Amino acid sequence: MTAPRAEAASPLALTMGDPAGIGPEIAMEAWRVRETSDVPPFALYADPKLIATTADRLTTRIPVRIVPNAAAAAAVFAKALPVVEVPLAVSAVPGTPDVKNGPATIQSIKRAVADVAAGRAGAVVTNPIAKAVLYEAGFKHAGHTEYLGELAQDHWPGKPADPVMMLASPELRVVPVTIHVALKDVPVLLTTEKIVAVARITAAALKSDFGIHAPRIVLTGLNPHAGENGALGLEDRDVVKPAVDALRAEGLNVTGPHSADTLFHAAARRNYDAAIAMYHDQALIPIKTLSFDEGVNVTLGLPFVRTSPDHGTAFGIAGKGRASAASLIAALQLAGEMVERRQFAGST
Repeated sequence: MTAPRAEAASPLALTMGDPAGIGPEIAMEAWRVRETSDVPPFALYADPKLIATTADRLTTRIPVRIVPNAAAAAAVFAKALPVVEVPLAVSAVPGTPDVKNGPATIQSIKRAVADVAAGRAGAVVTNPIAKAVLYEAGFKHAGHTEYLGELAQDHWPGKPADPVMMLASPELRVVPVTIHVALKDVPVLLTTEKIVAVARITAAALKSDFGIHAPRIVLTGLNPHAGENGALGLEDRDVVKPAVDALRAEGLNVTGPHSADTLFHAAARRNYDAAIAMYHDQALIPIKTLSFDEGVNVTLGLPFVRTSPDHGTAFGIAGKGRASAASLIAALQLAGEMVERRQFAGST
């Protein structure tokens, strides 16, 4: 769906991700194909030396212009890649992450969010990070999503920050209720209240960010065949179904729990706008099967727009010129559309 046009949004703030991963090269590729792929203006928050060495390694000649923030990117984006300087502690070696550069990776995210809060950037788009490397550098959060939630509370203290992860593509939108936890812990963490909260945030985002006036949402069951009314586990009957009933009582178009094995084929997908799954792989396997290169990670429930490519740092191919920028391009495009929709809604 094409976003309605409002006044031009501020350029996007793109973080560098782990400098030893594919983030720098896919950022360069996204700028290189900006016109043919309809990429909205963005500034890359990174070390300019990293971009120069990456360009030399890949024999890709692109002009770079250092800018103070994303707002200044609009004037130069057509002719040069705007870079907001975030110095690295040591030179990055593709495929070999260095804990010494962890603080710069974190600083890239922090500065990008601060510029959105100050109105100098329209949204945050994050390149992939290596959480294990950041943990060694003192990172105290489970991942990007949790850190962004904390930054949101710092910059928007009066607004709720309840991060919810959505994976989106033209074929499918999925939201896992539980994310990076062991499978054995899912039944313990899964509560009716948590499912209801995630579904409410999802419904609100489908309206404000995706332009869907009356969103249709389906919930998967936790167990095979959605528990067979208790024969294959009680969670679907006693936890998921009450959430569906509560949401429907609020007037939301929600159905379930549905058997997950029949929910993601083409005919089934035509009947809903988003599927809420009970755990990580239940959500991510279908979307990565359908849209491995074009999927976008979207953080719902924040007072600002944040998207990301739906892949990792890909250390194994970093610096070899084999990385696809398709998911990053999709993340930039979706972020631009979401910002325009929010602006349009605010102006009407």
